[in-house]
Amino acid sequence: MIVHLLLSAGRGPQECAWALARLLHRLEADAARQDLETHRADTVPGDRPGTYRSVLVRITGDGAGAFAASWTGTLCWQAPSPYRASAGRKNWYVIAQPCQVDTPRTTFAEADVDIVACRTGGPGGQHRNKASTAVRATHRPSGNVVVVDTERQFSLNRRIAIRLLRERVEQGDEAAKRAATAARRRIHDELVRGDPTRTERPEAPEQDQTPQVPARRRRR
Repeated sequence: MIVHLLLSAGRGPQECAWALARLLHRLEADAARQDLETHRADTVPGDRPGTYRSVLVRITGDGAGAFAASWTGTLCWQAPSPYRASAGRKNWYVIAQPCQVDTPRTTFAEADVDIVACRTGGPGGQHRNKASTAVRATHRPSGNVVVVDTERQFSLNRRIAIRLLRERVEQGDEAAKRAATAARRRIHDELVRGDPTRTERPEAPEQDQTPQVPARRRRR
């Protein structure tokens, strides 16, 4: 199973980009403990070295969906600002949302098209009204339907109908791709500060386990 999770600092200050980098490391470590693979599919760096405005993480493995859900929502990194000693604020917020990246492409095949001959009204003379030269074509996978009666020959109308259906399927795929891109962009503006779904903090520094050797007194 593959899930894409987008982490964004939104329009927050530079501390939020710093917090995103810390949360990203925490997420990757958490995923490794659960035998999940992570890959930074796309990154937008922050103004300071080692910080990120946004990161798209691909999570792969059994349980990827549940893992992503546990990291979805408003995330809080709770620590003093590393840039402004006078800042009293210690909560820095990041948003994380699953998103669609690879929109499926529709494979167009004429075998998936139902062709029905029909008659249409309107100008065109006696031949057009009496003969079933018009074409009603339906692309079953997408449900697109076209009716073509511009030509007096059935074969020509059929050819035009197939071309129109192919174009509509391609246009539908492009529209789906644009919609997915727009949805990812909206995530950056959906960050709500406060009421986080998950709060992380720096780990307490480990105590030095090196045995202490008592200092020798100097003889006078």
